[in-house]
Amino acid sequence: MNLDTSTRNGTDAGAADNNAKTRIEAVLQQLREGILNGSYEPGTRLRAELLRQEFGVSASTVREALSRLMAESLVTTEGQRGFRVAEISLADFREIADMRKTLEVLAAVESIGKGDDEWEAQLVAAYHRLSKVEEKLGEDDPGIGREWSVRNEAFHDALIGACGNRWLLRFRAILHGQSNRYIRFALEGQGMARDVHQEHEAIFEAALARDRAELAELLETHIERTVTAVEKILEASDLK
Repeated sequence: MNLDTSTRNGTDAGAADNNAKTRIEAVLQQLREGILNGSYEPGTRLRAELLRQEFGVSASTVREALSRLMAESLVTTEGQRGFRVAEISLADFREIADMRKTLEVLAAVESIGKGDDEWEAQLVAAYHRLSKVEEKLGEDDPGIGREWSVRNEAFHDALIGACGNRWLLRFRAILHGQSNRYIRFALEGQGMARDVHQEHEAIFEAALARDRAELAELLETHIERTVTAVEKILEASDLK
């Protein structure tokens, strides 16, 4: 066996594997974002061949990305009839919110108990960026809602960043992504009819003070108020 050839072939194979994984991750990320921001509407059929052409990748890459989105409950399959964007419903949103309250509060309380100076600095930065966009929430700008959604997610991610429990963070991330999908859907053309900045400010201050009981209460109330606000918008749109 030629060692140089063997090593070179192994290197080439490893590079090919890494390239394939990179392509899958890129398609996965773009599809996920498209579903969460409404570019792919609920119930839309996701044709593998069209997606393959759109992203310029192989059919196997598209199928792998869609399979991973199924695991996140963002995509469903109909036997041999292909993939569709998961439908949305009020009942589904209520169940997501109930589980999110449980997991996010637990993750946040653990995070402030373990958070160091680096965690605190990241939380301060995320809160600052969120505050800047929340100053503009009343403006007539269709892009503000989407920008707020991204920064809001970053703030909540920073809040629980020091939790350390990988499984808790993984399941919470799935729930937050699902919840964010509903929030983005509801905010299309409408604003959040409450002082959400004041809520975030109180959560931020409780986290910096390492007040676990106060943070848990504020965060649960914050999520519940979001549920109420979004449900009203969805009910008005005749979503069942």
